[in-house]
Amino acid sequence: MSARDLIVLGSASAVPTKSRNHNGYLLRWDGHGLLFDPGEGTQRQMAHAGVSAHDVTWICVTHFHGDHCLGVPGIVQRVARDGVEHPVDAAFPAGGLRFWERLRHASAFRDTDVIREHPVSGDRATLAEEPFTLVARRLSHPVEAYGYRLEEPDGVTMLPDALAERGVRGPLVRRLQKEGRVEAGGRTVTLEECSVRRPGQKVAFVMDTRVCEGARELADGVDMLVIESTFLHEDEALATEYGHLTSTQAAAIAAGAGVRHLVLTHFSERYKGDDERRFLDEASRVFGGEITLVHDLDRVPMPPRRVTTGDFLGRSGA
Repeated sequence: MSARDLIVLGSASAVPTKSRNHNGYLLRWDGHGLLFDPGEGTQRQMAHAGVSAHDVTWICVTHFHGDHCLGVPGIVQRVARDGVEHPVDAAFPAGGLRFWERLRHASAFRDTDVIREHPVSGDRATLAEEPFTLVARRLSHPVEAYGYRLEEPDGVTMLPDALAERGVRGPLVRRLQKEGRVEAGGRTVTLEECSVRRPGQKVAFVMDTRVCEGARELADGVDMLVIESTFLHEDEALATEYGHLTSTQAAAIAAGAGVRHLVLTHFSERYKGDDERRFLDEASRVFGGEITLVHDLDRVPMPPRRVTTGDFLGRSGA
């Protein structure tokens, strides 16, 4: 299986700092590359991270504040310049179409026809259903903003002992997976007898927002939640005013949603390096799972798959 991980290309908020670039997150998923919120400087950060325009299959913009979209012109022009031949799907808020068009055609270059546009409107929208489901959900921010959730379908894990007991070997195993039943040893063997459910992995990206139902819905049950943590708890009033989250609020969303791995990012430039510990301390008081406070060029692997102990799809034939 190809890599499934998050490459952090930038982790600042509105103002980049000496140590944090504007936003940019590349989720690598079995040969696909979903680039979320390419801010200013993303193209160079990709070079530092060792990834290229050929790795990008989706560009997902949450909203059209500069720190989340000013890298779009460079990414689009790099897709064209490098001769990327596969389709690159682009999702963005439909209400910001004029901004997308300005960014998409920001300067003179030899254009490309591989970019397919998906303006998002309404409270929620399904953007893709294969090989994964990609959903957008409206958030609460002063401008139209969406979060994204990627989810693979549930699968099955074959049980070697159950297969051997029923005489299912070699090509019959693949046929059983494909057709759901085979004839072996003079009897019909079903997939349910020889497998357990394998929950599909899920990731959510929740950028600029206040606490809202959309954020909770996106985060529900995900293996990894990448979420803004712009302010510390002491500045909650500012967070609410400007449409952002504190570290405590981000952690509370994760805890309430049953998230496995909480990834904090999008930090205000008002805080210094010594304040990083405070973000983690505040979040850990609310959320008991794994927490990562990211830095630029970090690589965060997907958590191991959930184990379905004793969750047989069918026990009658066991």
